Amino acid sequence: MAKTTKTGERSNAVQHEGFLRHGNFRWVWRAGALCVIAIIGYLLMDAEPRPNGGSVYGYVAGTIAALLVLWLTLLGLRKRAITSGNWSLKAWVSAHVYLGLAVLVVATLHSGFQFGWNIHTLAYGLMVLVVVSGLFGITVYALLPRYLSRNRGETTQKQMLETLKALDRQINEAAQPLSEVQARVVQMSLDDSRVGGGLWRRISGGSGGCGNRRALSRLPGLRRQATDGELQMLDRMEELLQRKAAALSQVRRHLQIRAWLSVWLAVHVPATIALIAAITAHVFSVFIYW
Repeated sequence: MAKTTKTGERSNAVQHEGFLRHGNFRWVWRAGALCVIAIIGYLLMDAEPRPNGGSVYGYVAGTIAALLVLWLTLLGLRKRAITSGNWSLKAWVSAHVYLGLAVLVVATLHSGFQFGWNIHTLAYGLMVLVVVSGLFGITVYALLPRYLSRNRGETTQKQMLETLKALDRQINEAAQPLSEVQARVVQMSLDDSRVGGGLWRRISGGSGGCGNRRALSRLPGLRRQATDGELQMLDRMEELLQRKAAALSQVRRHLQIRAWLSVWLAVHVPATIALIAAITAHVFSVFIYW
């Protein structure tokens, strides 16, 4: 029994191994070896005043960097195929992450640290943007889905919105016996408790001007002027408004997390396309003018 338990635990550990740790950090070692070779080659290359894009080392490093960039862009196509083993999707993503970091080192050495206002530096700058946005993407994929699951629990977005609608119906019914002044305060929650909106509003998770929040803030004033019978109805109303506030907060956090995912894709993918175009122009200009 003990052996079976250990085997099961080992199997679960492998099954839940993340792409960053895949294969006992196999691609960390490979990408690190590539960086070490590139650095040693740069230091040992006899070029005056130093290795640069126009030297033998520069051509070799530039070719490697360009091929790596092209390979890295294939991840989008690779996601459509499901395979296992050394080239499973998890292995491919792991290689994508660590070789993506390595290409920054190789391309920098290829440039010989010579930058200016030209297409070559533009290509380098776009590559840095792609790598940095990729690092953000690592955080997104490694952390945000976990927060998304933790926030919503077993509830889907559709169910969260249905909960809000159900609470609005309960609030509307509970408001019927209230006085006109009290009902107007409650109506704020029904009329102006918005979720979603523009990109900035979703990213910030903003709830400024939320009608439900304003209604809750007005309840203490209504209590001071309420009769004993009205106090009981206002107690029930406060309970419903508090429940709605919690539901609104959950939906806004959900939309905020999804918005960050959208922002990453909106930067990383177009920047990658622009990078490929800049590299193409960079290569053609080298062969034409150099």
